[in-house]
Amino acid sequence: MKVFADQAHQAMHDPSGYLVDGVMQPNPEQPERMERLLAGVAAGGHEVIAPADHGLAPHAAVHSPAYIKFLSTIHKRWSRNPAAAPEIFPNIHPDRRTASYPTSAIAQTGFHVADMSCPIGEHTWESSRWSANCAVSAAQAVEAGDQMAYALCRPPGHHCFSDLAGGFCYLNNSAIAAQYLRKTHDRVAIIDVDLHHGNGTQGIFYERSDVYTMSIHADPDRFYPFFWGHAHEVGEGAGHGYNLNIPLPRGTADDGFMKGLAGGLEDIKAFAPGAVVIALGLDAYENDPFGGLSVSTPGFAVMAKMLADLGLPTVIVQEGGYLCDELGDNLHSFLTGFEEARA
Repeated sequence: MKVFADQAHQAMHDPSGYLVDGVMQPNPEQPERMERLLAGVAAGGHEVIAPADHGLAPHAAVHSPAYIKFLSTIHKRWSRNPAAAPEIFPNIHPDRRTASYPTSAIAQTGFHVADMSCPIGEHTWESSRWSANCAVSAAQAVEAGDQMAYALCRPPGHHCFSDLAGGFCYLNNSAIAAQYLRKTHDRVAIIDVDLHHGNGTQGIFYERSDVYTMSIHADPDRFYPFFWGHAHEVGEGAGHGYNLNIPLPRGTADDGFMKGLAGGLEDIKAFAPGAVVIALGLDAYENDPFGGLSVSTPGFAVMAKMLADLGLPTVIVQEGGYLCDELGDNLHSFLTGFEEARA
Protein backbone atom coordinates (compact mmCIF):
# COMPACT_ATOMS: atom_id res chain seq x y z
CA MET A 1 0.00 0.00 0.00
CA LYS A 2 1.28 3.45 -0.90
CA VAL A 3 1.60 5.81 2.05
CA PHE A 4 1.74 9.57 1.53
CA ALA A 5 3.44 11.69 4.19
CA ASP A 6 5.67 14.73 4.45
CA GLN A 7 7.04 14.84 7.97
CA ALA A 8 9.17 17.92 7.39
CA HIS A 9 6.17 20.12 6.59
CA GLN A 10 3.47 18.37 8.61
CA ALA A 11 5.43 18.41 11.86
CA MET A 12 5.92 22.18 11.72
CA HIS A 13 2.52 22.84 13.29
CA ASP A 14 3.18 22.58 17.04
CA PRO A 15 0.22 23.92 19.02
CA SER A 16 0.89 24.74 22.66
CA GLY A 17 -2.47 24.26 24.30
CA TYR A 18 -6.25 24.06 24.19
CA LEU A 19 -9.04 24.92 26.60
CA VAL A 20 -10.58 22.12 28.69
CA ASP A 21 -13.14 22.86 31.41
CA GLY A 22 -11.97 26.45 31.45
CA VAL A 23 -8.31 25.49 31.95
CA MET A 24 -5.56 25.63 29.31
CA GLN A 25 -4.04 22.17 28.89
CA PRO A 26 -1.24 20.86 26.64
CA ASN A 27 -2.60 20.32 23.14
CA PRO A 28 -2.74 16.57 22.37
CA GLU A 29 -2.43 17.08 18.60
CA GLN A 30 1.36 17.05 18.76
CA PRO A 31 4.04 16.46 16.07
CA GLU A 32 4.98 13.29 17.96
CA ARG A 33 1.74 11.74 16.70
CA MET A 34 3.27 11.67 13.25
CA GLU A 35 6.42 9.93 14.48
CA ARG A 36 4.39 7.19 16.12
CA LEU A 37 2.14 6.76 13.11
CA LEU A 38 5.18 6.52 10.84
CA ALA A 39 6.51 3.80 13.15
CA GLY A 40 3.28 1.89 12.52
CA VAL A 41 3.76 2.37 8.79
CA ALA A 42 7.35 1.12 9.01
CA ALA A 43 6.23 -1.97 10.92
CA GLY A 44 4.17 -2.97 7.90
CA GLY A 45 6.94 -2.26 5.40
CA HIS A 46 4.79 0.18 3.43
CA GLU A 47 6.23 2.44 0.77
CA VAL A 48 6.29 6.07 2.00
CA ILE A 49 5.98 8.68 -0.74
CA ALA A 50 6.23 12.46 -0.44
CA PRO A 51 3.02 14.08 -1.69
CA ALA A 52 3.00 16.41 -4.65
CA ASP A 53 2.10 20.06 -4.20
CA HIS A 54 -1.37 20.22 -5.74
CA GLY A 55 -1.88 23.95 -5.22
CA LEU A 56 -5.06 25.43 -3.83
CA ALA A 57 -7.59 24.07 -6.33
CA PRO A 58 -8.40 20.83 -4.42
CA HIS A 59 -8.77 22.79 -1.17
CA ALA A 60 -10.95 25.41 -2.86
CA ALA A 61 -13.25 22.68 -4.14
CA VAL A 62 -14.61 22.25 -0.58
CA HIS A 63 -13.48 25.38 1.31
CA SER A 64 -14.65 28.94 0.72
CA PRO A 65 -12.32 31.56 -0.77
CA ALA A 66 -12.73 33.74 2.34
CA TYR A 67 -11.68 30.84 4.58
CA ILE A 68 -8.61 29.95 2.52
CA LYS A 69 -7.57 33.60 2.42
CA PHE A 70 -8.06 33.84 6.18
CA LEU A 71 -6.12 30.68 7.03
CA SER A 72 -3.23 31.45 4.70
CA THR A 73 -2.76 35.09 5.83
CA ILE A 74 -4.04 35.46 9.37
CA HIS A 75 -0.82 34.76 11.26
CA LYS A 76 1.13 37.33 9.27
CA ARG A 77 -1.60 39.89 9.84
CA TRP A 78 -1.86 39.00 13.52
CA SER A 79 1.88 39.32 14.03
CA ARG A 80 1.91 42.96 12.96
CA ASN A 81 0.74 43.75 16.48
CA PRO A 82 3.90 43.66 18.66
CA ALA A 83 1.77 42.82 21.70
CA ALA A 84 0.08 39.83 20.05
CA ALA A 85 0.60 36.31 21.36
CA PRO A 86 2.54 33.85 19.14
CA GLU A 87 -0.60 31.77 18.58
CA ILE A 88 -4.05 33.00 17.61
CA PHE A 89 -7.11 32.05 19.65
CA PRO A 90 -10.58 33.54 19.13
CA ASN A 91 -12.13 35.63 21.88
CA ILE A 92 -15.40 36.57 20.21
CA HIS A 93 -17.82 34.64 17.98
CA PRO A 94 -20.85 35.76 15.95
CA ASP A 95 -24.20 34.45 17.15
CA ARG A 96 -24.97 33.09 13.67
CA ARG A 97 -23.12 32.24 10.47
CA THR A 98 -25.16 34.78 8.51
CA ALA A 99 -23.73 37.69 10.51
CA SER A 100 -21.73 40.40 8.74
CA TYR A 101 -18.24 39.37 7.76
CA PRO A 102 -15.71 41.49 9.69
CA THR A 103 -12.40 42.98 8.60
CA SER A 104 -10.50 42.81 11.91
CA ALA A 105 -8.12 39.90 12.48
CA ILE A 106 -9.55 38.85 15.83
CA ALA A 107 -13.14 39.08 14.58
CA GLN A 108 -12.33 36.98 11.51
CA THR A 109 -10.70 34.45 13.82
CA GLY A 110 -13.94 34.22 15.79
CA PHE A 111 -15.89 33.84 12.55
CA HIS A 112 -13.65 31.05 11.18
CA VAL A 113 -12.59 29.14 14.35
CA ALA A 114 -15.28 27.26 16.24
CA ASP A 115 -13.52 26.48 19.50
CA MET A 116 -10.35 26.80 21.60
CA SER A 117 -8.69 23.66 20.27
CA CYS A 118 -7.43 25.23 17.04
CA PRO A 119 -4.63 27.69 17.81
CA ILE A 120 -3.13 29.13 14.64
CA GLY A 121 0.64 29.41 14.81
CA GLU A 122 3.32 30.51 12.39
CA HIS A 123 3.37 27.16 10.58
CA THR A 124 -0.26 26.04 10.91
CA TRP A 125 -1.21 26.92 7.35
CA GLU A 126 1.84 25.24 5.82
CA SER A 127 1.35 22.03 7.80
CA SER A 128 -2.36 21.94 7.02
CA ARG A 129 -1.74 22.54 3.34
CA TRP A 130 0.71 19.65 3.12
CA SER A 131 -1.58 17.43 5.16
CA ALA A 132 -4.25 18.06 2.52
CA ASN A 133 -1.68 17.41 -0.22
CA CYS A 134 -1.25 13.91 1.25
CA ALA A 135 -5.00 13.29 0.91
CA VAL A 136 -5.03 14.54 -2.68
CA SER A 137 -1.98 12.45 -3.62
CA ALA A 138 -3.60 9.34 -2.16
CA ALA A 139 -6.83 10.07 -4.05
CA GLN A 140 -4.82 10.65 -7.21
CA ALA A 141 -3.13 7.25 -6.79
CA VAL A 142 -6.51 5.56 -6.43
CA GLU A 143 -7.88 7.50 -9.38
CA ALA A 144 -4.92 6.22 -11.40
CA GLY A 145 -5.74 2.60 -10.62
CA ASP A 146 -4.42 1.71 -7.15
CA GLN A 147 -7.06 -0.11 -5.13
CA MET A 148 -5.98 1.51 -1.87
CA ALA A 149 -3.74 4.26 -0.55
CA TYR A 150 -3.14 5.78 2.87
CA ALA A 151 -2.74 9.50 3.56
CA LEU A 152 -0.96 10.16 6.84
CA CYS A 153 -2.70 13.48 7.43
CA ARG A 154 -1.52 15.61 10.31
CA PRO A 155 -3.15 17.95 11.32
CA PRO A 156 -6.39 15.99 10.94
CA GLY A 157 -9.43 17.42 9.19
CA HIS A 158 -12.89 15.95 9.80
CA HIS A 159 -14.11 18.63 12.26
CA CYS A 160 -13.43 21.38 9.71
CA PHE A 161 -16.42 22.79 7.80
CA SER A 162 -16.17 24.67 4.53
CA ASP A 163 -15.27 27.89 6.35
CA LEU A 164 -14.83 26.91 9.99
CA ALA A 165 -11.91 25.25 11.81
CA GLY A 166 -12.53 23.16 14.92
CA GLY A 167 -11.35 20.18 16.93
CA PHE A 168 -7.66 20.38 15.93
CA CYS A 169 -8.73 20.54 12.24
CA TYR A 170 -8.01 23.30 9.70
CA LEU A 171 -8.57 21.76 6.24
CA ASN A 172 -10.95 18.85 5.76
CA ASN A 173 -8.66 16.23 4.24
CA SER A 174 -11.33 13.53 3.92
CA ALA A 175 -13.73 15.91 2.16
CA ILE A 176 -10.95 17.11 -0.15
CA ALA A 177 -10.11 13.50 -1.06
CA ALA A 178 -13.76 12.64 -1.69
CA GLN A 179 -14.30 15.67 -3.88
CA TYR A 180 -11.18 14.78 -5.85
CA LEU A 181 -12.50 11.25 -6.41
CA ARG A 182 -15.70 12.73 -7.82
CA LYS A 183 -13.69 13.54 -10.95
CA THR A 184 -13.89 9.87 -11.93
CA HIS A 185 -16.77 8.52 -9.83
CA ASP A 186 -20.40 9.63 -9.88
CA ARG A 187 -20.88 8.61 -6.25
CA VAL A 188 -18.35 8.54 -3.40
CA ALA A 189 -18.89 7.45 0.20
CA ILE A 190 -17.05 8.73 3.27
CA ILE A 191 -16.97 6.31 6.20
CA ASP A 192 -15.78 7.98 9.39
CA VAL A 193 -14.67 5.59 12.16
CA ASP A 194 -13.10 8.20 14.44
CA LEU A 195 -14.06 8.37 18.12
CA HIS A 196 -15.63 11.77 17.46
CA HIS A 197 -18.34 12.57 14.95
CA GLY A 198 -17.07 13.99 11.65
CA ASN A 199 -19.20 17.10 11.92
CA GLY A 200 -17.26 19.20 9.42
CA THR A 201 -17.47 16.46 6.79
CA GLN A 202 -21.17 16.10 7.42
CA GLY A 203 -21.66 19.84 7.08
CA ILE A 204 -19.79 20.09 3.78
CA PHE A 205 -21.92 17.42 2.08
CA TYR A 206 -25.18 17.75 4.04
CA GLU A 207 -27.19 19.01 1.08
CA ARG A 208 -25.61 16.80 -1.56
CA SER A 209 -26.59 13.37 -2.86
CA ASP A 210 -23.37 12.53 -4.71
CA VAL A 211 -21.28 12.02 -1.56
CA TYR A 212 -22.76 9.79 1.14
CA THR A 213 -21.42 10.56 4.63
CA MET A 214 -21.48 7.99 7.40
CA SER A 215 -19.99 8.41 10.87
CA ILE A 216 -19.83 5.90 13.73
CA HIS A 217 -18.71 7.54 16.96
CA ALA A 218 -19.26 8.08 20.67
CA ASP A 219 -22.69 9.55 21.41
CA PRO A 220 -22.28 13.35 21.21
CA ASP A 221 -24.99 14.08 23.77
CA ARG A 222 -22.25 14.65 26.39
CA PHE A 223 -19.18 14.37 24.17
CA TYR A 224 -17.45 16.49 21.54
CA PRO A 225 -18.68 17.83 19.12
CA PHE A 226 -21.97 17.94 21.10
CA PHE A 227 -24.14 19.79 18.54
CA TRP A 228 -23.72 17.33 15.65
CA GLY A 229 -23.63 13.57 15.20
CA HIS A 230 -27.11 12.57 16.36
CA ALA A 231 -29.07 9.84 14.63
CA HIS A 232 -31.84 12.18 13.44
CA GLU A 233 -29.38 14.13 11.24
CA VAL A 234 -29.98 12.58 7.83
CA GLY A 235 -29.20 15.40 5.39
CA GLU A 236 -31.27 18.22 3.93
CA GLY A 237 -32.63 19.17 0.52
CA ALA A 238 -31.00 17.09 -2.19
CA GLY A 239 -28.93 15.45 0.53
CA HIS A 240 -31.87 14.12 2.54
CA GLY A 241 -31.17 10.45 3.22
CA TYR A 242 -27.49 10.70 2.30
CA ASN A 243 -26.08 11.21 5.80
CA LEU A 244 -25.95 8.46 8.42
CA ASN A 245 -24.87 8.83 12.04
CA ILE A 246 -24.35 5.85 14.34
CA PRO A 247 -23.81 7.18 17.88
CA LEU A 248 -22.55 4.55 20.31
CA PRO A 249 -22.73 4.48 24.11
CA ARG A 250 -19.53 5.55 25.83
CA GLY A 251 -17.22 2.60 26.44
CA THR A 252 -18.54 0.50 23.53
CA ALA A 253 -15.99 -2.24 22.77
CA ASP A 254 -15.22 -4.37 19.71
CA ASP A 255 -18.46 -6.32 19.45
CA GLY A 256 -20.74 -3.30 19.74
CA PHE A 257 -18.62 -1.20 17.41
CA MET A 258 -18.49 -3.88 14.70
CA LYS A 259 -22.23 -4.49 14.99
CA GLY A 260 -22.91 -0.80 14.43
CA LEU A 261 -20.41 -0.64 11.58
CA ALA A 262 -21.95 -3.69 9.89
CA GLY A 263 -25.35 -2.01 9.86
CA GLY A 264 -23.90 1.18 8.41
CA LEU A 265 -22.08 -0.70 5.69
CA GLU A 266 -25.37 -2.10 4.45
CA ASP A 267 -26.47 1.48 3.79
CA ILE A 268 -23.18 2.19 2.02
CA LYS A 269 -23.73 -0.81 -0.25
CA ALA A 270 -27.23 0.43 -1.08
CA PHE A 271 -25.74 3.78 -2.12
CA ALA A 272 -23.49 1.88 -4.59
CA PRO A 273 -20.48 4.23 -4.53
CA GLY A 274 -17.67 3.92 -7.02
CA ALA A 275 -15.02 4.71 -4.40
CA VAL A 276 -14.69 5.12 -0.64
CA VAL A 277 -12.83 7.46 1.69
CA ILE A 278 -12.20 6.07 5.16
CA ALA A 279 -11.74 8.77 7.79
CA LEU A 280 -9.55 6.67 10.08
CA GLY A 281 -9.57 7.74 13.69
CA LEU A 282 -7.51 5.56 16.00
CA ASP A 283 -8.85 7.37 19.06
CA ALA A 284 -11.66 4.82 19.35
CA TYR A 285 -8.92 2.71 21.00
CA GLU A 286 -9.58 1.54 24.55
CA ASN A 287 -6.49 3.29 25.97
CA ASP A 288 -6.61 6.48 23.91
CA PRO A 289 -6.30 9.58 26.14
CA PHE A 290 -9.82 10.71 25.20
CA GLY A 291 -11.28 7.47 26.55
CA GLY A 292 -14.61 7.48 24.75
CA LEU A 293 -14.77 4.00 23.18
CA SER A 294 -12.98 0.70 23.80
CA VAL A 295 -11.88 -0.80 20.48
CA SER A 296 -8.87 -3.12 20.90
CA THR A 297 -5.74 -3.29 18.79
CA PRO A 298 -6.91 -6.53 17.10
CA GLY A 299 -10.30 -4.85 16.70
CA PHE A 300 -8.80 -2.38 14.22
CA ALA A 301 -7.85 -5.30 11.98
CA VAL A 302 -11.43 -6.61 12.15
CA MET A 303 -12.73 -3.13 11.34
CA ALA A 304 -10.33 -2.90 8.38
CA LYS A 305 -11.43 -6.25 6.99
CA MET A 306 -15.08 -5.19 7.09
CA LEU A 307 -14.25 -2.01 5.20
CA ALA A 308 -11.97 -3.78 2.73
CA ASP A 309 -14.70 -6.31 1.97
CA LEU A 310 -16.64 -3.53 0.22
CA GLY A 311 -14.21 -4.25 -2.61
CA LEU A 312 -14.02 -0.62 -3.72
CA PRO A 313 -11.12 1.71 -4.51
CA THR A 314 -10.31 3.20 -1.12
CA VAL A 315 -8.47 6.24 0.21
CA ILE A 316 -7.63 5.93 3.90
CA VAL A 317 -7.23 9.36 5.51
CA GLN A 318 -5.76 9.69 8.98
CA GLU A 319 -7.92 11.57 11.46
CA GLY A 320 -7.59 11.27 15.26
CA GLY A 321 -5.62 8.94 17.48
CA TYR A 322 -3.55 10.47 20.24
CA LEU A 323 -0.39 9.76 22.17
CA CYS A 324 -0.38 6.33 23.74
CA ASP A 325 2.09 3.46 23.55
CA GLU A 326 -0.09 1.52 21.10
CA LEU A 327 -0.82 4.27 18.56
CA GLY A 328 1.59 2.88 15.94
CA ASP A 329 0.46 -0.68 16.68
CA ASN A 330 -3.16 0.29 16.03
CA LEU A 331 -2.31 1.79 12.65
CA HIS A 332 -0.24 -1.29 11.77
CA SER A 333 -3.17 -3.51 12.77
CA PHE A 334 -5.59 -1.57 10.56
CA LEU A 335 -3.39 -1.30 7.47
CA THR A 336 -2.32 -4.95 7.69
CA GLY A 337 -5.90 -6.09 8.18
CA PHE A 338 -7.01 -4.08 5.16
CA GLU A 339 -4.24 -5.40 2.93
CA GLU A 340 -4.75 -9.00 3.98
CA ALA A 341 -8.46 -8.75 3.24
CA ARG A 342 -7.65 -7.48 -0.26
CA ALA A 343 -4.89 -10.03 -0.95
